[in-house]
Order: sequence, then C-alpha cells, then structure tokens
Amino acid sequence: MTPSRTSIRPKVATAGTATSIAEQFQNETLRPVLKMQHELLSAVFLHMMDKRKVPFSGMKPEDKARQIAHSVSKDKRLRFQLLGLVIGQFTLEEYQTFLGVEGEAVRRIAAMIVQRLQDALI
Repeated sequence: MTPSRTSIRPKVATAGTATSIAEQFQNETLRPVLKMQHELLSAVFLHMMDKRKVPFSGMKPEDKARQIAHSVSKDKRLRFQLLGLVIGQFTLEEYQTFLGVEGEAVRRIAAMIVQRLQDALI
C-alpha cells in the first residue's frame, strides 16, 4: 500500500536541504499531500463558511484573509477536519515521523493550509 499512496502525490520542488526533521517532513510529505488535497481543502472550507452563514464571497480581500486565518485557528471543528484530510494521507512511516514532531507539524500544516486557502480564495 505504501508505494501506491506516495506515487499518486504530485511532485513539489523545494529549495535546498532541510535542516531539521520537521522541515524535512514538511518538504517531503506535507507539501505534496497539501498540493494533492488542495481542491478538497478549499471545498471543505467554503462549505463550512456557508454552513456557518459567513458571507465569505461578499467580503473584501483583506477581510477574507483574516477570516481564513481566524477560522483555521479558532474553529476547532474546521481545524480538525482540515488536519484529518492531510493526516489521513500519510503512510504508516510518515505517521510515525509525524508523531515525533507532532506539535511543530500541526503548526506547519495549519500555516500551510491558511496560506493555500488565502492564495486560492482571495
């Protein structure tokens, strides 16, 4: 199962070599998974905005950026859904690495999701 799971991920160019385990994990695992799941992450976010009756499409760009950052950091249900979409794509080995750097990895995943959503939806 491991080779097929990683083989469907898009290739992502990274600059230089990673200096820490968390950075290496980000470049080798998180970036490809986030790229692969991008459309689904965006759809889940927009659905949650609609469900919460947040007038997201009518907001100014700077308000959209704030709403995205606020929602991903403060709305626990949304945050856990988005994290689950990413973590669910890990292999067993990647999950073991994730557990070793969990706090840092969760922060990196959340920040990368916010950046991707802001780039795509604003």
